[in-house]
Amino acid sequence: MKCSICGKEIQEGQQHIKGQDGCVCQECLGTMAQLFLQANNLSVIQNNKYQELSKPDKDGPKSFDEVPKPKQIKEYLDQYVIGQDDAKEQIAIGVYNHYKRILNRDKTDEVEIGKSNILVLGPTGSGKTFIAKSIAKYLNVPFTIADSTSLSQAGYVGDDVESIITRLLLECDYDVKKAEKGIVFLDEIDKIARKGDNPSITRDVSGEGVQQGLLKLIEGNIVFCPPDPGRKHPEKPVIPVDTSDILFICAGAFEGIEKKIANRMNAHAVGFEATARRQEKGNTDKDYLKYVTAFDVRTFGLIPEIVGRLPIITHTNELKEDDLRRILVEPKNALVKQYKKLLEIDGIEIVFTDGALVLMAKEAIKNKTGARGLRSVIEKVMKRPMFDLPGSDVKTLTIDEEYVENQLKEE
Repeated sequence: MKCSICGKEIQEGQQHIKGQDGCVCQECLGTMAQLFLQANNLSVIQNNKYQELSKPDKDGPKSFDEVPKPKQIKEYLDQYVIGQDDAKEQIAIGVYNHYKRILNRDKTDEVEIGKSNILVLGPTGSGKTFIAKSIAKYLNVPFTIADSTSLSQAGYVGDDVESIITRLLLECDYDVKKAEKGIVFLDEIDKIARKGDNPSITRDVSGEGVQQGLLKLIEGNIVFCPPDPGRKHPEKPVIPVDTSDILFICAGAFEGIEKKIANRMNAHAVGFEATARRQEKGNTDKDYLKYVTAFDVRTFGLIPEIVGRLPIITHTNELKEDDLRRILVEPKNALVKQYKKLLEIDGIEIVFTDGALVLMAKEAIKNKTGARGLRSVIEKVMKRPMFDLPGSDVKTLTIDEEYVENQLKEE
């Protein structure tokens, strides 16, 4: 027997459904069931009844009046992100204008507002991902983080660029209308930069090839996504998604771009006049990023076509000791508050002295991992208390500078 749909032979003992003029194999039955469940928003059958899937409530602002103003977005970010005022203001403006463009669109108007995608440069652990994630949470829109390093040019091993939109669809339960108003955070975009400023002679399938594949996504086009994560298959159905209203926030560390900025600004010139010019501008090796331009990004290795589709370029600064100390205690989800909550469940009150906080911040700076490294530092400090105190008679604990120093030495 052969399947009437796919034409494959049905092996002996394989499940199938036989009709008057043919039969359907087990694989085709599974595909048909999956398509039916997705089309009707149903999950697996339990107790002979279809269970409705709970859709995540990620509708986002439905009208222009519901879109928070840039100052409101900035005030919300200030509750979670310490410092980085320039980046927060620039991203808040870009996000506000993007949703203003979507929700105040007049088809009869001759002026069509273009999409302003965002490029964020900054060292690791400086808050690039966290800013984008916080904005998506505030606006209540679908949000996904994609890693550029896993992408490859079409036809090669690796993820297709369309898989980025598939992940966004997963976040909103394959509701295409919601996904088309979402935010995509494309991380590590500097890792797909081409090696030189000239076009590659050989095929660069995980660098320049990926950049060319991203052009249609970032600018805005109808892309066809597979119904589940993975590569497209000729026998699988595809989902058309219009990316014209999807905001792309691209980010990367861009290590070494400071030298290119310095060369452009002629900051390495010698002589008394050059030294005075550098001092007047306040240039150091660590604050060149505030002078970054599209030319510097293109020189780093992003192709001109993709740089032109990222008109908003901003940066995050390397976090200093005082910033890291504030990150430990001030945000709503600060690490110190998290550990206080953990021990509070066991009936234990914990107090961190200012000296202990400063010492942990210094340790994170020494590791050069930014705010992301604070958790590993506080884990080292809290290892013994978290192990010994639950179930003991101790009800209060004070973490001071001497205790932190001893714990870090043991490691």
